[in-house]
Amino acid sequence: MLGITLEVDKTNTYLDITIEPEKLQKPIDAKTVFHLIKESNYAKFFIFDENVIELISSFKNATADNNRAPISQRVGERRDTSIKCTIVEGQLSAIVSLTCGYAGKIPSLQEIKAELAKVGVKRGISTKRLAQLSKQVQEGQSGETFEDTIAKGLPPRAGKPSKLQPLVQNALERILAPQTKGNERVDMRNLGAIICVKKGDELLRRLPPTEGRAGYTVTGDTIVPKPGEWLKFKPGDGTVISDHDENLLIADISGMPKFKQQKMWVDDTFTCKGVNVGTGNVEYDGAVLVNGDVTENMRIIASGDITINGFVESAYIQAGGDIIITEGAMGKVNDALTEYSTTLVSQGSIHIQHGQGLDIKCNGNVSIGRQLAYSRIESKGKVTVGAVDKPNGNIFACSIKCYEQFSAGTIGAVSGSSLNIDFSEGFNNLLERKDTLDDLVKQISDNNYRHMERMNIINSKYVPKEMQHRVDEANQLFQGESQLLQWLHVKAKEMQQSKETYQANLQMVANKKIYPGVTLKLNNRTWRADREYDRSKVAFQGHQWEFEPITSKM
Repeated sequence: MLGITLEVDKTNTYLDITIEPEKLQKPIDAKTVFHLIKESNYAKFFIFDENVIELISSFKNATADNNRAPISQRVGERRDTSIKCTIVEGQLSAIVSLTCGYAGKIPSLQEIKAELAKVGVKRGISTKRLAQLSKQVQEGQSGETFEDTIAKGLPPRAGKPSKLQPLVQNALERILAPQTKGNERVDMRNLGAIICVKKGDELLRRLPPTEGRAGYTVTGDTIVPKPGEWLKFKPGDGTVISDHDENLLIADISGMPKFKQQKMWVDDTFTCKGVNVGTGNVEYDGAVLVNGDVTENMRIIASGDITINGFVESAYIQAGGDIIITEGAMGKVNDALTEYSTTLVSQGSIHIQHGQGLDIKCNGNVSIGRQLAYSRIESKGKVTVGAVDKPNGNIFACSIKCYEQFSAGTIGAVSGSSLNIDFSEGFNNLLERKDTLDDLVKQISDNNYRHMERMNIINSKYVPKEMQHRVDEANQLFQGESQLLQWLHVKAKEMQQSKETYQANLQMVANKKIYPGVTLKLNNRTWRADREYDRSKVAFQGHQWEFEPITSKM
């Protein structure tokens, strides 16, 4: 603009402006100067607003005094991009903040690394992140700040606690395991020796904890990991710690071993060649092994596992552990499918090779070796018909309630007989627990908020010395309530995750065929097979049942 000159000083750092009143052709003000700078080659300089205002004020005063001498003022300067390096998170990361300069120098990657070194950052620097941050600065506006985590340390990994390793399998695992390994089979003639242990046999070994993995900080210091802890090694009934190895558990009696919930014990085992009118009913505080058949109207009740190496007909079997029937079970059922002559009740899981007319209730899983028909199942686990690794068995004309996945080979029959699978009970139990927990969280949260307000009032007032202990007690109670609320929030989140996981695992898998008459149910959500389907899966997704063909080879 004629009459106004912008130029940098000899150091090429500062911006100076000179007004020559004699050459001005129109009035000027601060707005005129700011606009002139913005449209010039010096637009990216940092401008001293106060100096511009002072320059205009001096110009106006000179004009009033009729002073026509040139007026100069320093109004701006170059400013380099600033670097700020901060170590955070217990020296496990470092953040670099770059504030775009004003017509100044943009630091190179090496210069930024040098600044990191000044604050002690030595390890975990990401050159890629630095380059991305530098590019953002080059494209950014003056004064704009960009930051990123440029260096990361490695948190230490705590050691794992000692682990309990069973050296013998549970009876059910021993019987099922060979069916998943080629064509091997358990020799049923020697079943007692297979599923029982003798006094002195090794049962359980406690493996040592791991040391963990060391970490490091961005400053290069090593973080020593916390080693794993030793689990308490408590002998269960019928077991004892070895005299020669404190980490080895051995059998103190002969019987049937059982490992559950990180505890090993040996049940005293009653063995017989069959249960019939001649032997009478069996009631035993321990495990029962029957090397023969269980005949009509007989009863077996045991506190441990019940293993029957034979056939069961119209009998009542009740176990505090698992029920294993190596051959089959059969019973009579009325036309209404409400009364069954063979009942199997287990606190654990139940395995049958094949069955018909059975009333099955268990807290664990149900596995059927080959086929099941005209039966009723209530399982708090999953139901599998066929080999556990490749369920190809048949099931039809059954009523099933289960909590987890149902899988078989052929589900239903050509005749279209009804087969119902209901997942509602387990889901509703979970919802009930979730609702109860949510109500408790809300109640305690409301109380905690009221108590917080009252404690804030109390703590803001003068408290006589003789009353201070009462206030301290109230504060401790409030802190305890707050910790309880925090714990409940964590549990409520876990319960929500459990609900989502439960829904995601609800599915029926047919590895061969689904026939008409098969029905799936989750409360009011129902899926019904109205025709034949080849290999397929029906899963509960997005609050509804979704059918999906299985195309992969088994």
